[in-house]
Amino acid sequence: MKITMLGTGAALPDPDRGQSAILISTDAGKHYLFDCGEGATRQMVRANINPADVGLVFLTHLHHDHISDFPYFVISSWMLNRTGSPILLGPKGTKNFANHLFEDGAFRADFLARSAYPVRKDNIEAVRPDVREIVPGVVYEDSDIRITALHVDHLPHEICECYGVRVEADGKVVAFSGDTKPCPAMVELARDADLLIHECTFPQSFIDHRAKTGVGTYSHTSPLGLGLIANEARAKSVVATHFGHFDSTSPVLKRAAAKHLPVELMGPHLMEDVVRDIRKNYQGPLRLAHDLMRIDL
Repeated sequence: MKITMLGTGAALPDPDRGQSAILISTDAGKHYLFDCGEGATRQMVRANINPADVGLVFLTHLHHDHISDFPYFVISSWMLNRTGSPILLGPKGTKNFANHLFEDGAFRADFLARSAYPVRKDNIEAVRPDVREIVPGVVYEDSDIRITALHVDHLPHEICECYGVRVEADGKVVAFSGDTKPCPAMVELARDADLLIHECTFPQSFIDHRAKTGVGTYSHTSPLGLGLIANEARAKSVVATHFGHFDSTSPVLKRAAAKHLPVELMGPHLMEDVVRDIRKNYQGPLRLAHDLMRIDL
């Protein structure tokens, strides 16, 4: 199994990181995409993966930084001669999201123009996703992979359900948190996993700042919390990801983040603090994700 970290950033446009997207490729050559934030499709091409070969997309929740590249992924796959419909798994509301995109939605003009060409008519199903809204439990299984999803704690369910996942393929287990604060479901999903890929959006001081100011959700996992989860779950290795721009030196991001983050604390030095705090509770193999990082299991 190969894991490619296509995007490792969060909600703001970051010059150094794309938004959330992880590609899992099995030994048999099948590809499964978990989240589809900005840049995911382009990053696949950079990683020498044809987006048209990705058969399934799983959206952990419907925040824009986890879904914004999905229409580009579908239309690009169509233009790259995908055959059949891509499967789209996601929480309640995913059908509404997908139904407002293509032939009856935002990209209707593009759909009508391209579908007039015979070669596009021949693969019209490529731009008609097979959308399946999920409930907790085993949500997908084929000859190569088994995906189990559980609710995690990020947003109120009346706004949007949020899921973490456990992926079993090629005799290995990978758990992915989506976005969440520490919760028992992630410990269950990551139990004895070969790899835990977990959000580490902000250091604790940044989470505390957001909770105090009331700007944006603060239901995220700090490095200390991630270490506790990994230790309790007995995860064999950990990749921290979904970094919330706290390490950025971009003047644009610092100005934009002034109401959201304690910008006077921002900078690459905080990555050392991230490692230090994770290590207080977890001593196993640890990596900090970057875009296009490849992990072989």
